[in-house]
Amino acid sequence: MADAVAHGLRKHGHTVDVVGDGRLALEQLDQTEYDVVLLDRDLPGVHGDVVCERITEGGHPARVLMLTAARSVDERVDGLRLGADDYLPKPFDFAELVARVEALSRRPAVRKDAPLRVGDLVIDPGRRTVTRRGRPIELTLKEFGVLVELAQEPGAVLSAEHLLERVWDENADPFSIAVRVTMVGLRKKLGDPGVISTLRGVGYRLDRPAE
Repeated sequence: MADAVAHGLRKHGHTVDVVGDGRLALEQLDQTEYDVVLLDRDLPGVHGDVVCERITEGGHPARVLMLTAARSVDERVDGLRLGADDYLPKPFDFAELVARVEALSRRPAVRKDAPLRVGDLVIDPGRRTVTRRGRPIELTLKEFGVLVELAQEPGAVLSAEHLLERVWDENADPFSIAVRVTMVGLRKKLGDPGVISTLRGVGYRLDRPAE
């Protein structure tokens, strides 16, 4: 079921990682910052309730959507008291699952929701918009994700591996040319003068364009 849900969410443009037990979930949360965690309550290894508590008590910015066979009001209230942001009992309608995930993803931490300004570029992660000199620029999901990563640390060099990990998912081929191809389209859409530099063998950098 987890693989089927992940496949469906990817088709809707989301980047998804899948783990099969609570211990691996906690390890993954230590390595990657997520917008939303779709959490089965009855996980093997470490129970989903414990994972939920660790997320909320550990200060993780992720929103938690708890997915479980528990249907009684008391059980749902227990899940919300553990810190879950939303609760969806099985069986569920996939369209509703997507709607709830997307609703949660639109409520990120404040620091992620604030517009990023780099010279004449304005990137708004909350609204998924980009403008340059006031002109709106339409980007694909991957182009937008790459630009946000670069804009969070203007002047810093980010490797292709870093961008693959943050914008794609764990199934991405580390030898893929996806980053290079995405960068070509992104540069073209951002226009002249160019603002993304390539350091051969090292990575990519967003330079501060003129105001």
